[in-house]
Parts: sequence; structure tokens; C-alpha cells
Amino acid sequence: MAKKQRLDIVTPEKVVYSEEVDFVVAPGVMGELGFLPEHTPLVSALKTGVLRVQKDGKELKVAITGGFVEVKNSRVVVLADTAEREDEIDVERAEAAKKRAEERLAKGGQDIDIARAEAALQRATARLKAAGKM
Repeated sequence: MAKKQRLDIVTPEKVVYSEEVDFVVAPGVMGELGFLPEHTPLVSALKTGVLRVQKDGKELKVAITGGFVEVKNSRVVVLADTAEREDEIDVERAEAAKKRAEERLAKGGQDIDIARAEAALQRATARLKAAGKM
């Protein structure tokens, strides 16, 4: 039997995912990070994006917004600000949020918080990618 590693995805509100998996790809701040069982210990910051999980030949996608990942002793712990599994994402809501953020950025002006609009666009895009709509 192939070796597995434990993956726990946790937010301040709940445990989003906790299972034995084959492979994890996380959106690190400097690029994607891939983890196989027995990976060297590591702690890294995460950015908004899609976390991909391989388990028994199937892939699960989870939209996350920031946080940290810790890898140690064939265990991957993701502490995310928010995390939504692909089957939990409200696609219509994510599309509406993406459209609003794009409109704010296109409008510009002094009364627009550019950083906030860009963050909203990144969150909506990650949710749509995880849901397979981008």
C-alpha cells in the first residue's frame, strides 16, 4: 500500500477537511508548494488561491484565503483564514463578487479602496477556480 500523509485544513470556525491523502499542492506566497508523505519539515505562509488534494486517484480543490501551512512527520496542517471545498462554493455569489470587484477596479477614483477591491477579486477568482468555473 502506498504511503499516505494526514491533511488537516482548519479555519477559525471549523475543521474543513481531515483525512489521509496522497499529495497536497498549496498556494504559497512565493509559488506553489507540493507535499508528498515524509516531506521535509516546513512552515510557510499561504496566499489566496486553490489548494489541491490528491487522494486515491481523485482530486479535491479547496479555495483558501491566506494563512499558513506546517509540514512535519507526514502531516500537513493548513491554518487558513477561510477555506471552502469545491462542493460548498456558491458559484453565483462568487461570480457576482468577481463582477463587483472588477467594476470597482475599473471605476477607480479616490473613494475606491484599491487593495480591498483587489483582495475581493482574488478571493472570488480562487472560489471560481476551485469550483471549476475558470
